[in-house]
Amino acid sequence: MSYTSYLIQQFVNALSLGSIYALVTIGLAMVFSVLRLINFAHGDLMMVGAYGILVLWKAGAPFWLAIVGGVVASGVMGLIMERFAYRPLRGAADMTTLLTSFAVVVLLENGAILVFGPNTRPFSILRFSVPTYNLNGTLISKIDLATVILTLCTLLILALFIKRTKLGISMRAVADDLTASRLVGIKLNRVMVTAFFIGSLFAGVAGLFWGARAGKIDPLMGFIPVVKAFVAAVIGGFGSIAGAVLGGYVLGFAEVLFAGFLPPNYSGYRDAFVFVLLILILLVRPQGILGSRTRERRI
Repeated sequence: MSYTSYLIQQFVNALSLGSIYALVTIGLAMVFSVLRLINFAHGDLMMVGAYGILVLWKAGAPFWLAIVGGVVASGVMGLIMERFAYRPLRGAADMTTLLTSFAVVVLLENGAILVFGPNTRPFSILRFSVPTYNLNGTLISKIDLATVILTLCTLLILALFIKRTKLGISMRAVADDLTASRLVGIKLNRVMVTAFFIGSLFAGVAGLFWGARAGKIDPLMGFIPVVKAFVAAVIGGFGSIAGAVLGGYVLGFAEVLFAGFLPPNYSGYRDAFVFVLLILILLVRPQGILGSRTRERRI
């Protein structure tokens, strides 16, 4: 493989991985912007979506129906999580909601272990994860292509929803000023439930592609992605949708480039180099790349 082909190959890999990180980070940013909640259980919604897809597919559901059903399952679980775990704690101390999110993590992960067992399961619903396109030495798999295209389409739909619909504009208003939004008659419950549902759907889509890339799923599969998503959110500017997207792609490119260009003896430490990058960015710009010093709430 020529050096140019190698660079293109790493670019494709980074674009695909960054797309997954962006999907996860957007959900975190939306919930944080509207509810001021750091939801550590967000990664487990990826697990719920992946297992939902697998169960439906094994039950004989068509390919497309299994995917839609699994993603919707993530959204429904997000609604249940919001209604019974977080809504009763609105206005409570930040530490209370943070500990509650950890409790939800334990509940979901142990529930999945009880139902599905602790072992990994093959996830081959997307059978086209092997390289299928060879462009002058650059191998592009259909799963990478599908990840990038679907992520970009999803981001476009989300942008239109936030900027063009009444409910989307309400979400932006709540993220900007909760008190003023309440005074002008915005229905806060509907806005917050919508933000949680949409963010959970994004997690379900991310779970599909994460499982497809790995070729397997397990009850603890959401831990690493949600940690990386928090890093991406901080890099881009926590609470900003645009920052979440940018942070996801910055993290994806940094991770792949560190692994691809570091000497083999150091490539295993790519996560350490990613966190060093995070520290450097925060030293220069503590609010993140697209964060704001003066406005606390953004979307």
